[in-house]
Amino acid sequence: MTTVIAFIIMFGLLVFIHEFGHLIFAKRAGMLAREFAIGFGPKIFDFTRNETVYTIRLLPIGGYVRVAGDDPEMVELKPGHHIGLEFNDAGKVNKIIVNNKSKHPNARVIEVEHADLDHELVIKGYELDDEDHQLQFAVDEKALMVVDEKATQIAPYDRQFASKSVGKRAMQLFAGPMMNFLLAIVIFIILGLIQGVPTEQAIIDEAQPNSPAAEAGLQHGDEIIQIEGKTISTWEDFTKTIQDHPEEELSMKVKRENGNTDDITVTPAKQEERGITFGQLGVTHLFEKSFFGTFKYGFMETYHTTQTILTNLFMLITGQLSIEMLSGPVGIYDVTNQAVQNGFNTFLMWTAMLSVNLGIVNLVPLPALDGGRLLFVGIEAVRGKPVDPQKEGIVHFIGFALLMLLMIVVTWNDIQRLFL
Repeated sequence: MTTVIAFIIMFGLLVFIHEFGHLIFAKRAGMLAREFAIGFGPKIFDFTRNETVYTIRLLPIGGYVRVAGDDPEMVELKPGHHIGLEFNDAGKVNKIIVNNKSKHPNARVIEVEHADLDHELVIKGYELDDEDHQLQFAVDEKALMVVDEKATQIAPYDRQFASKSVGKRAMQLFAGPMMNFLLAIVIFIILGLIQGVPTEQAIIDEAQPNSPAAEAGLQHGDEIIQIEGKTISTWEDFTKTIQDHPEEELSMKVKRENGNTDDITVTPAKQEERGITFGQLGVTHLFEKSFFGTFKYGFMETYHTTQTILTNLFMLITGQLSIEMLSGPVGIYDVTNQAVQNGFNTFLMWTAMLSVNLGIVNLVPLPALDGGRLLFVGIEAVRGKPVDPQKEGIVHFIGFALLMLLMIVVTWNDIQRLFL
């Protein structure tokens, strides 16, 4: 149960922060944000505030902010349609009833001759019993269109995504991934305040019992300064060298806590994870308290995590890593379970890493992802005119379908690893 709660909190936080970025910059740009959703599929819970419907949906595979103009806008009012109109105190149409007009006895029913809800905000038409006198009605910019008793606010063109400048649209799309990177920085800073900041040097805090490090005599406060004659100046140098030499005897020069220098020999144990073999000594890094150092730690850990994920992504694209290395919700849940068992700090670290991963993946220029939409905005900036919306919509639809197929394949692989 603890893992379930932790997974829900983690998933909710990551998606909320990502979509919150999209929402805030949409509103700042004057776009009408119709829906802010956590999850996909059937709605579990919803409420409306400041023009936006906030929903929680059943499937935990992401979220979205639906901005006016992303989808076809409303029902098109064509000549000959019979509609009902209700008015506000200023005499403007504030409600357009498309069907079930009998449920709105106060509505004025007309036959539509012309309607423009994008630019002119006007409806022209005739009374049903008087087709000789055309009437014209001004429409309020926040009027509601009622279809099957469901009311949706209209979106004049200046409230739609496409009406905004290239810069504002690009920022609205980039804001989601940006918020994920900022969240990772904040989490790493919090982690630094809780546990301290790791020393830059390769200084050992603890050698785990019965590990190669313990058998070789490594202990608290030891600083590794040389391996096989190569100078070791950072913890990264140390871990990389160990990982690159599984089951190989290595000679080390160690600076003890009392200042003395000793030579020891150690053989890293061989570990294998998802087809990758690496060496491991069984030591933990020494941490120290540093208030100002935690802020540097937050940025640097986010930077290093970004580097690692980008490297793995490049290896995946070039075929150096198999698609089986990818994890879906099932695999992420399994790793979350391990992180929870290892303690709160490990869980925080895992959450920050996932946040960076979410930010990077969404910036990949694939259809349906933020990166894919940014690519189309970039093409528009170069061409000086937008790509045909219908063609772009088809590309994103196909991309979304392929992503869902990939999600199914990855989830099946996760299930096989865990249960078969």
